[in-house]
Amino acid sequence: MIFNLGRKHARYTRAWFSVGVYFSLVALVGISLLLLWDPIGALYFRHGSVSAWLPNILAPSFSGSIMDTSIIIASTILSIAFHEFGHAIAAASEGVQMEYVAIFMAVLFPGALVALNYDLLENLPLFSMLRIYCAGIWHNVMFCAACVLMALLLPLVLCPLYMSGDGLIVTGVSQSSSLSRSLSVHDVILSVDGLNIRKTDDWMKMLAQGTVEKTSSPEFLDGSQSYGATNSGKGYCVPNSWIDASKNLWQINDKLSCPDELIVFGKFTCNGSTYFPGTDRVSDKKLTEDMYCLIAKDVVKLKKCGNGWRGTEDDDSNCTCLEDEYCLVPILTPGFSWIEISYARPYSLECLRKEEGNLSSSHDVPYILEKCLSCLLHVSAALAAVNCLPVYFLDGDAILETALRYVAWFNRRQQRVIIKVCRFLWTVLSIIMFSRFLYSMTIYYG
Repeated sequence: MIFNLGRKHARYTRAWFSVGVYFSLVALVGISLLLLWDPIGALYFRHGSVSAWLPNILAPSFSGSIMDTSIIIASTILSIAFHEFGHAIAAASEGVQMEYVAIFMAVLFPGALVALNYDLLENLPLFSMLRIYCAGIWHNVMFCAACVLMALLLPLVLCPLYMSGDGLIVTGVSQSSSLSRSLSVHDVILSVDGLNIRKTDDWMKMLAQGTVEKTSSPEFLDGSQSYGATNSGKGYCVPNSWIDASKNLWQINDKLSCPDELIVFGKFTCNGSTYFPGTDRVSDKKLTEDMYCLIAKDVVKLKKCGNGWRGTEDDDSNCTCLEDEYCLVPILTPGFSWIEISYARPYSLECLRKEEGNLSSSHDVPYILEKCLSCLLHVSAALAAVNCLPVYFLDGDAILETALRYVAWFNRRQQRVIIKVCRFLWTVLSIIMFSRFLYSMTIYYG
């Protein structure tokens, strides 16, 4: 059936795959040079070009849940099938019929191949051979373009089920997370530390940058080794009236703490210094004069100050307040960080409880579809990029060998030497690169 389809529309498929030849040749040269430059960049500049973007292509932000695992497996099967379908159609348009289709496992990675009549293949013109060899890469690239287009059209196609706004919609909160006391499903995250959030990657990046601040040599309270003081430089301009009304610190179990749900705040100056309890030997009375217990939910509504906010690290103008205000920063124990998250709640809690099933099912549809398209895009792009490399048993090897036969500068023997050197070099570089990638991913998820 595939052979008849390719022969029937041979005129159009040949033109289609001719475009893929030029794209694949450019991609082969570009990706091969990037892979060659990676160890050079890592050696001399302490970072590699491929190492920077490879995790983004090969490792989308998926968890190890059953749904995510199923999506990855299905995306891999579809991407490989579409890749091999390209080879089969291109071969059929040139009059070369398939002998069989094979599916295999290379270590942990699934693979497939379309076996063609090698004698018929070798008798074809060189450009016809290139059309067949480049068809898989070209189909994967077009598959990526289709995924991007479908993702852009999702809000239009699923208009009744789609919620669009100025931030990210919370799809779930772990009970073990400290955010579970504030955030709930269907809340809309607007900003983190004052910066607007538009994409999931921005959310993960900001949280990663602001997580757990630990001091190498924390200062401890007098007579206690269980409490250290540290600050993030994220302050608020607190009126003097609030400071005067601040409750005194309570001394419990040799530690100073605030009553109820109040947070300890200390004064911050433009030079970045903050008074920490326990940095000098003073009386408890002196400690209570310099530390303040305030309600965090009220404080965060005030004007920001300090040099710890994003984009204000080198801006001294952000650490000043009015004459009747003080710049106060939260005093944190080692292992804790201060992150301000602004969010909106489009539904009341009562409405969520009544319509929990309907809301979840309706809003999970676009979420799942987005996740499927994202995974298809990543897997198909990875498959195209890997097959561009002149490595043993990959499309790039056959493409390079056929393309070299166009070059009249080298005789047949020199061409074989060049191919052997390229195969060996890029196979070794590929093994090193993927070993580093798998090791880093194992450390990350571990």
